Amino acid sequence: MAGELSAQSARRTSSQTRRIPMSTAIPYPAQLGFEGGLHIARWRPLVQWLLAIPQLLISWALGQVRNVLTLINLFSVLFTKRIPRPLFDMIAMTYRYEWRTTSYALFLREDYPPFDFQPAADDDGVDRHAVVTLTYPESLNRWKPLYKWFLAIPHYVVLLGLTVASVFVIIAGFFAVVFSGEYPVGLRNFLVGVSRYSLRLQAYVGLLNDQYPPFALSA
Repeated sequence: MAGELSAQSARRTSSQTRRIPMSTAIPYPAQLGFEGGLHIARWRPLVQWLLAIPQLLISWALGQVRNVLTLINLFSVLFTKRIPRPLFDMIAMTYRYEWRTTSYALFLREDYPPFDFQPAADDDGVDRHAVVTLTYPESLNRWKPLYKWFLAIPHYVVLLGLTVASVFVIIAGFFAVVFSGEYPVGLRNFLVGVSRYSLRLQAYVGLLNDQYPPFALSA
């Protein structure tokens, strides 16, 4: 009798072990999030992109710096299988700054993004709306930089389609805010999802991790 109870208990434990909920899955090492109200002043879509010009110029310059850092990163991974932590933190800052600027330029928010250049993999919380966090890898495959770009081709095709769709979503959001003063939550979530998809792809191809990005817009 004791043996049967033990066997039944073992089977239940095994069954419970197999039914691991998806929420326990390890998150992708490049995370992008957004929080904020849906109410946007009706005049903002008309002029907010002008207000964003200084931030857009800085974001562009940081993007050029990131390209140089990525090239340095390439040789570091090839020869040492590691990314210098200061270099990784600086690259993370450029992506974070870019997302904060983008979310403002697309009038997903009203608060002006901060001029924050703190290099850190974890989001410093200075901007409560737009969040980017990257997980630092202890080691990387030294040969993947040679063929990652090829593996990423399907993702680039998908991202191209998502980018085209985003143009229509932005136009729809523009008129929605101008006439109603609110950004439709579905449209906003789509744009955030596309930005998240793009960040994951850039982090993978940019040699910040070896984990193949998912074909998903969700967090």
